[in-house]
Amino acid sequence: MKYEIVSLNEKMVAGFSAKTNNTSPEMSAVIGGLWQKLYSKNGCLELTNRTNNKAVGIYTNYAGNHLDDYTVITACEVKNAENIPANMEIHKIPKGKYAKFIVRGNMITAVAEFWEKLWKMDLDRNFICDFEEYQNADPENAEIHIYIGLQEDKTTDET
Repeated sequence: MKYEIVSLNEKMVAGFSAKTNNTSPEMSAVIGGLWQKLYSKNGCLELTNRTNNKAVGIYTNYAGNHLDDYTVITACEVKNAENIPANMEIHKIPKGKYAKFIVRGNMITAVAEFWEKLWKMDLDRNFICDFEEYQNADPENAEIHIYIGLQEDKTTDET
């Protein structure tokens, strides 16, 4: 799969989170439920300080690798933590180096196929934060930018 290495600044998001893992029979229901919450009448439409119209799916707080527990978050990027509805949480996507992939197609199947391929890749992942940024809301012809957190280059500061 083709990707480019990008450096991102920290982003603040507001949304909903839950713990799951890829071996749980409940994983799809957990993640699907978070997306339903985000798009409900008490979800992202309530955010008055959104920076754009994109939805974000975040995977963070990994216990180890992709088979262990992690936190999944469905959210929208916000300018600041002001006026966030009480039912939503604030999270941050950390500044850092990411592998950026562009996926096009059905929102569910294209993303699932991407993750299956990614788990077989030999990327120097940091397992801190990965996220999907949905560029449009077309379920059949979606464009999704997927960012996979990478280890930062280790440099020594010799004085």
